[in-house]
Amino acid sequence: MSIIPVRVVPDPVLRQKSKRVRSIDNSIHRLIDDMLETMHSAGGVGLAAPQVGTLLRVIVIGIPGEEDFALINPEVVKGTGERLVEEGCLSIPGYVGQVKRSEQVKVKGLSPNGKVRQIKAEELLAQALEHEIDHLNGVLYIDYLENMDKLRKIEVDESQPM
Repeated sequence: MSIIPVRVVPDPVLRQKSKRVRSIDNSIHRLIDDMLETMHSAGGVGLAAPQVGTLLRVIVIGIPGEEDFALINPEVVKGTGERLVEEGCLSIPGYVGQVKRSEQVKVKGLSPNGKVRQIKAEELLAQALEHEIDHLNGVLYIDYLENMDKLRKIEVDESQPM
């Protein structure tokens, strides 16, 4: 496993749409392992493949106190409710902004062993899933801000999840 540099804005790869994974092979398993190591090293709770320069529909999630997991070709099947959350991103270090996210989401994708996996989520997990799936579509959380004045600078604390 190795740590891959996280791409930051304005890197154009962050604005491109990712391709579906057609075959889950050793290269996908290696990518997932490297993404998990990179996410943990950077103090994040999620990471999408475009953030490490790979335009494939792969995300990893690592909510504190829960087991890490990866999803291949994930999609939000349903989102219900709406809430305002403070959000940051490893690709936009040192800033946070308030965005609207679903209260609950239902997400479908493939596990690394190729089995269909459905996840019903709320709170931080729902937010992380929506955030990472947005990355796969070239969308950043700052796109949901009314204007860039709503972005707030923060001190980057390596011990806090992003």
